[in-house]
Amino acid sequence: MNRTDRLLAIVLELQAAGRRRAEDLAATFEVGKRTIYRDIQALCEAGVPVISTPGQGYALLEGYFLPPLRFTADEALILLLGGDVMAQSFDAEYRAAAQSAGRKIAGALPEALREEVGSLRQSIRFVAEAVPGRGGEPGLLRQLRRAIVGSYSVCFRYHTRHPQEGGDAWSTREADPYGLVHIFGAWHLVAYCHLRAGIRRFRIDRMEQLAVLSRTFVRPPGFRLDQRDEQRSLTVRALFDDTVADWVRESPSFFAVAQEQRADGLLVTFRMRQESEILQWLLGWGAHVRVLEPESLRQRLAAEAEQILRQYVTR
Repeated sequence: MNRTDRLLAIVLELQAAGRRRAEDLAATFEVGKRTIYRDIQALCEAGVPVISTPGQGYALLEGYFLPPLRFTADEALILLLGGDVMAQSFDAEYRAAAQSAGRKIAGALPEALREEVGSLRQSIRFVAEAVPGRGGEPGLLRQLRRAIVGSYSVCFRYHTRHPQEGGDAWSTREADPYGLVHIFGAWHLVAYCHLRAGIRRFRIDRMEQLAVLSRTFVRPPGFRLDQRDEQRSLTVRALFDDTVADWVRESPSFFAVAQEQRADGLLVTFRMRQESEILQWLLGWGAHVRVLEPESLRQRLAAEAEQILRQYVTR
């Protein structure tokens, strides 16, 4: 990044974050603190009202905003494509907002750039598959968004694919919703589950009877949606033969954390909470996969294979 771009980026960072220390800006832009000091001085000399508070960092004078930015073709394209994805994936309320934002971005572009971006936009498509049986999902999304924004706890009935031994597949949960994640064509709620006393992901299409409670909660400081679930303490290692290695890379399991190509095949490491979470996925690869550890999962797969064989034994 050249200095001109960095100066603009510093102003945008201060405008978005409110206040940043010199060491924070230096880490963000991968330069030294002395460089940040010189950049701040240059901004002040150019008329940008940067306020320095000892021990707290830099901030922009209240009420100061940059004039409207001009997008490059790539920047405008990625914003418009992102709006297209959201329009397909979210409910009608956000779909309308995404479409409105797209019209405003396209309308603000110079005519020549608008034609270039429009041509590129017609050449690139993200397709979100419609899955039958999820008609109630948009309503749930709206309720969950309201709960997340207001920090309200929620209550719902949830269908678990792998219930605990002797347990019911349906259970009533109370949870503190932290965020929404779209994975493999389905929406998931990331929340603190009071029943399980830990952070869990819930598929929204398995929820019913959702209610937003009056009780509020405090989101843990520093929590991020992209962080790994620390409660996934179970490690599984499986070796896939070379005939399916490429397909495993193309369609990896959600629980995969590492891959290693070896002379005898592709070694994949997984982390999860319980063996049942990956059992069906491993069975789908048939004789092309061999679980190396843990031994309990090896035995479980062998027992499942024996039961499958008995289904086809001629009596």
